[in-house]
Amino acid sequence: MRIRDLYTPGKTVLSLEVFPPKDGALPLPELAALRPAFISVTVHASGDVDGTSAIAAEIQNRHGVPSMAHMTCVNSTRASVRQSLALVRERGIENILALRGDPVEGAVSGYRYAEELIRDIPKNFCVGAACYPEGHIESSDPESDIDFLKRKQDAGASFFISQLFFDNAVFLRFTERAKARGIHIPISAGVMPVLSRKQIEKMIFLCGASLPARVVRLLYRFQNSAEDLRKAGIELAAEQARELCETGADGVHIYTMNNPEVAQWIFSHC
Repeated sequence: MRIRDLYTPGKTVLSLEVFPPKDGALPLPELAALRPAFISVTVHASGDVDGTSAIAAEIQNRHGVPSMAHMTCVNSTRASVRQSLALVRERGIENILALRGDPVEGAVSGYRYAEELIRDIPKNFCVGAACYPEGHIESSDPESDIDFLKRKQDAGASFFISQLFFDNAVFLRFTERAKARGIHIPISAGVMPVLSRKQIEKMIFLCGASLPARVVRLLYRFQNSAEDLRKAGIELAAEQARELCETGADGVHIYTMNNPEVAQWIFSHC
């Protein structure tokens, strides 16, 4: 199942994201039971696709849910990309999320931007790409950032999945600007729940997302209770996802943090 075929006018596609665990098992049966449109699997910081594609194959072949393997420019050459794509295809995966990835010290890459990687992925794969409602943290301004999106679309991307954000108005303004600049492929909104103060501080530093007042109040109110903050953060993410569905977002992509409770709660509100 090609992910681009899941997007239809008037329907919000609900999807999930997981990452390869350092130890233990992924809660795939619990996540698959929610019947998401698809589940994406992140790649290790080193760029190794083997573990990612193995999990994606298990999701698809054992649990019957379409899956997507992430692939980054990190430590990638054109030869290694061909090898990785052959492995992914051998395992029955036809959906790829092509990303630049976070630079790794000492890593050598044959690609500078995700756009270049997208162009090297054969057309028999369905390729998605990332977008940034508040602009990429390295971007000089929001408009040039949308220019990069247009180049990804022209290179062959069939849909976008957004970086996390906490203010739906930011996402809606972004999609309006993108469409005005010629972006016509679907855009799924990435939603990540606030599970801990440390987690959010790390993500804010990495991606540059802003914190609206209601999130700041949440962090302040529950600063002395990690469990209450976690519960309130999941509820807030569920509310954010529900609002996005009501406004007709193309899709809502939930960063589950490998936690089935997160996905279950949010799905029950959409």
